[in-house]
Amino acid sequence: MVTSSKAAAAATAVRSGTGKKMVKTRTKVHFYRPKTFQPVSEKKVLRKSTPSMTKMDKYRVIKYPLTTESAMKKIEDNNTLVFIVDVMANKRQIKEAVKQMYEIQCAKVNTLIRPDGAKKAYVRLTQDFDALDVANRIGII
Repeated sequence: MVTSSKAAAAATAVRSGTGKKMVKTRTKVHFYRPKTFQPVSEKKVLRKSTPSMTKMDKYRVIKYPLTTESAMKKIEDNNTLVFIVDVMANKRQIKEAVKQMYEIQCAKVNTLIRPDGAKKAYVRLTQDFDALDVANRIGII
């Protein structure tokens, strides 16, 4: 008898359902497809055999120091060295290249692009370093 009452209860549950279905109220007019989880696939083949080297090394950033009269005046009066640098180099790269090549600390770097297309960098040194001594060591003077 117990099994028949269970069967009858199961039959009514199938017919009418067991609970209430909640309907989510929509707050927006437009329907946006829900985002589903997409796991990151493991690469089957390496696209590069070796990691690429940095293209802007210190020798590409700084091309040569400038030795014009105005550059010499900057060295003597403002404690500033003047370099012609790569057009793609930014101020941080110029500062780091000068630090690595000449073992000096820069206070700040100002840049401009000349009418001939070359980039000029004014490298102001800190009070610890004298631009005249550094210029002698580099071989500008």
